[in-house]
Amino acid sequence: MDLNLHPHGDRALLKEVEALLAGSSIVACIGDRLTLASFAMAVPIWSHLLGAVTTAGEALERVREHKPDLLIATEDLEQGYGIALVEAVERLHPPTRTLIFLKRENPLVVNEALEAGADDVMFISSIGQTRGDFLKALECTRDGGVYYPEAVREMARESSPEDAETQTLLKDLSERELDVLKALTTGLSNREIAETLFVSSETVKSHVSAIIGKLGVRDRTQAAILAIRHGGGLIPSS
Repeated sequence: MDLNLHPHGDRALLKEVEALLAGSSIVACIGDRLTLASFAMAVPIWSHLLGAVTTAGEALERVREHKPDLLIATEDLEQGYGIALVEAVERLHPPTRTLIFLKRENPLVVNEALEAGADDVMFISSIGQTRGDFLKALECTRDGGVYYPEAVREMARESSPEDAETQTLLKDLSERELDVLKALTTGLSNREIAETLFVSSETVKSHVSAIIGKLGVRDRTQAAILAIRHGGGLIPSS
């Protein structure tokens, strides 16, 4: 495969990543050492890294010590399992956003990553393709959203079991709350949702809070995951 590593040219791409990471701190846990070294030495990345490790245990130590804004992990690790690491970080320090790259592209793995609470789920095969999922995920993470590309959402929808209780909860949402919830599943921030629905950001915040309360979930990530997996016809694909 011929990777398109510089879709905007070196300087433009570097500036874009630097802007997206401004003020952020990162722990990276990548099982392949060559990939980890290449990632850690990337100019926009290295100054934000608080830890670059290859095992789940080391990553948890760095998260416990540094409380980073973002964990970037791969499914395969030297020791441990990337999806289990995401779940552990979600319990250890919920404010840390979790971004995982999956090697296996199948519904079982996708649903496992969603159940673990990953804020951003991407396939490794998307790296170097046009603008790429990675930059889109950084955008969503910066703005407080989640990022699950359509291929991930489709696999989750197709393989999730019917859940009558969840369907009942979703039916209790107002039409506007369903609109906001659908927007959450596509990674839009509150500001972008407000612009799309022609309402204020404060109104969107109120809708998001109401959605979280009605669905009985912890946060907007869990609300988006529930909608993707069990929304059925109530949350149609975009």
